[in-house]
Amino acid sequence: MNDPIRVGVLGAGAIAQVAHLPVLRRLPGVEVAAICDNDVSKAQALASRFEVKDTYDDIEEVLRYANVDVVVICTPNHLHEIHVTAALAAGVHVLCERPLALTVAGVERALAASDRYGKRVMVGMNHRFRSDVQAVRGFLAGGDLGPLQAVRGGWYTFQPSRQMLGWRLRREQAGGGAVLDLGLPLVDLGLWLAGWPAPKRISAHLTRPAKDAVEDMGSALIVCENGVSITMDVSWRHLGEGERFWFDIVGAKGSAMIQPLRIFKEQHGVAVDVTPTGAVGRETQFTQSYRAEWMYFLAVIKGDVNAPPPRDQLALQRVLDAIYRSAEEGRDVLL
Repeated sequence: MNDPIRVGVLGAGAIAQVAHLPVLRRLPGVEVAAICDNDVSKAQALASRFEVKDTYDDIEEVLRYANVDVVVICTPNHLHEIHVTAALAAGVHVLCERPLALTVAGVERALAASDRYGKRVMVGMNHRFRSDVQAVRGFLAGGDLGPLQAVRGGWYTFQPSRQMLGWRLRREQAGGGAVLDLGLPLVDLGLWLAGWPAPKRISAHLTRPAKDAVEDMGSALIVCENGVSITMDVSWRHLGEGERFWFDIVGAKGSAMIQPLRIFKEQHGVAVDVTPTGAVGRETQFTQSYRAEWMYFLAVIKGDVNAPPPRDQLALQRVLDAIYRSAEEGRDVLL
């Protein structure tokens, strides 16, 4: 009988509580071995709730004593790179919440550490694993929508600053605001579905409540060498009915959207609804995407799936840097 894969959860914040721990506790062959947070009482409360045996307030102690095979990094953004590198050096596989690092050089160092120590690192781009996104990807791959021409994505939430964790509002610790939090996964999804064309020109505008604050709203246009354009529009200050999320794909012969999934293709000069129908599971897309992400990563570390290193995160970080530079300098940035 195979021993369970032992997972350490580093950081006891919201994403650990609402995404990773509920999914991990239900995955067969997985044991959550430890939860670590510098607020040890928070870690202990979470461990009690999810029936996790050990808690720590120091990541080095998790790596030394918890005998984990994998860690998921849910710590503040500015700590991701150092925590990823430390875990890899300790001989542990890493699933890191986005972003992998705050600079291109930092992403390079994390990828180099994965190569040096022979352990896998994956970035938590859970939207790629949504069942509706997978359906759209299938239609694109099959040529049903024709060549991809444009991606249009947006995400509006309401995040009162008084309710947000302090580090998220500090540029040096968060690395960015709404664009990094909400926009980065949209841009990643667009480039991934497009097959990672080379971004050529980027134009962006951000709104900050104060000069040194992170942005609470932002929009960007990314034009790629092959002519595909990606637009992203995000906000933490949405005053409306619930949050808004949209993600639309435009092809030469059809279109698609998610949440809800709708797919249309041109047939005999008419737009025909070809949205697949089938049983809808009880899981939300949010939960389903994290479960699928974990199942994929576990298959990667077992050697059942041959996945390339996430070098696409270098291209993504360059785009993110260009978005901030375009907004700062008030001009288009050419890559």
